[in-house]
Amino acid sequence: MKLNFFSFFILLLVSSNSWAYGSSSSSKACAKPEFSQFIPAENSSIAAGSSFSFFASANTYPTTIKVTVKGLPVELSITPKDAVGFLVKGTLPKSLHDDFARISINAEAQKNCKGDGGWLVNITK
Repeated sequence: MKLNFFSFFILLLVSSNSWAYGSSSSSKACAKPEFSQFIPAENSSIAAGSSFSFFASANTYPTTIKVTVKGLPVELSITPKDAVGFLVKGTLPKSLHDDFARISINAEAQKNCKGDGGWLVNITK
């Protein structure tokens, strides 16, 4: 009986250690890039060819920031802003008018974390 109890105790001790192994999920945590302070505001009416801007979080790799409007790529100006992150500016394509369009953002951060965002605007003539 003592041998069975001792064997059970050793088995329990060994198995509890194996459950603890490899549980460092924090090392795999993904901090996606975040986007904020969209100008113009969501659902605003703006003219074709108008400029827009937003902030990307500090963990964003600025060279990976891509913006499209209705599938059309937009040329960007990206300026570092201390701890806030990056100020991103662009201009809506002049070919778009009299329609709603989503300004779509894609970017990457550390550990190959991908993030996306955007907002909807009403493009007038």
